[in-house]
Amino acid sequence: MTTRSLFLLPGDGIGPEAMAEVRKIIAHMNDADSAGFVTDEGLVGGSAYDAHGQAISDADMDKAMAADAVLFGAVGGPKWDAVPYEVRPEAGLLRLRKDMELFANLRPAICYPALANSSSLKQDVIEGLDILIVRELTGGVYFGEPKEIIDLGNGQKRGIDTQVYDTYEIDRISAVAFELARTRRNEVCSMEKRNVMKSGVLWNEVVTATHKARFSDVKLSHMLADAGGMQLVRWPKQFDVIVTDNLFGDMLSDIAAMLTGSLGMLPSASLGAPDAKTGKRKALYEPVHGSAPDIAGQGIANPIAMIASFAMCLRYSFNMVAEADRLEAAIAAVLDKGLRTGDIMSDGCQKITTAEMGDAILAAYAG
Repeated sequence: MTTRSLFLLPGDGIGPEAMAEVRKIIAHMNDADSAGFVTDEGLVGGSAYDAHGQAISDADMDKAMAADAVLFGAVGGPKWDAVPYEVRPEAGLLRLRKDMELFANLRPAICYPALANSSSLKQDVIEGLDILIVRELTGGVYFGEPKEIIDLGNGQKRGIDTQVYDTYEIDRISAVAFELARTRRNEVCSMEKRNVMKSGVLWNEVVTATHKARFSDVKLSHMLADAGGMQLVRWPKQFDVIVTDNLFGDMLSDIAAMLTGSLGMLPSASLGAPDAKTGKRKALYEPVHGSAPDIAGQGIANPIAMIASFAMCLRYSFNMVAEADRLEAAIAAVLDKGLRTGDIMSDGCQKITTAEMGDAILAAYAG
């Protein structure tokens, strides 16, 4: 029997509650389908800081590196606001991305038909939405050096963050976007700020060259990132695949997420380069939402984004496409029945708990 290793990092806040619902699905797939998933679990974020004084321990980092895929919940909360910057909860996620070399972040923004009226936008603008944002994840201003705060004296300080991109980083992320576009509507829009940033000029040049050299069959367009944010709100269905850098990808993907009505609905995948020998990629899957400490422990969190992240894991790490389709269809079926957690509740629907949502999706998946 094939063995598939998963390393679970539930994290903080609602992360453990959402992860518990994924565990149910994994257990069912092992029992009913002999899926062969082998799981281990570690600490990340504030929980890791409390236990180890680090946002993720070296031992858990080693387990993440060895696993076929990592499932990640959420990190952070006001409890850890005063901890040193280098060991803040978010540093655990940044270390995972950096050490695993997870350069390609895939963030789909999909509007389920049953939730078309949950968006703040008009239904005709949002209904049928299916966008994929491909965000470069290991370069740019989040990792560029120098990164520091300098004391200038006389009560003045200077904060410095450096936006840096090399040709190979832009080439490889744009290649991922073009490859994925070929499986969709075959359109890519590249977003940057070439009008005011030299890194944006280079980004535009490299994406254009990569397209001409290897992906000329894909339709390519360019847009300034600020205009892209406006267009996502004006008419989001004009986009298929958007490729952009680390900073703009962070912001644009959150805009796209809220188009669908709730951050609790959307998954993401972070992928590394294929191994030269095996073709396997290191990968981490996580919901777009945060740790939501204000509702943690109440059993009211929406687990759909976490479950949908597991569906992406099935698709991209294990090539279990039929199972991924089935799980995504189960989510849609439950929503069609009018079952809702509080964040997506609307008139005429039935409000249910985190566990009840997980149980309903599992029942729909099991058939």
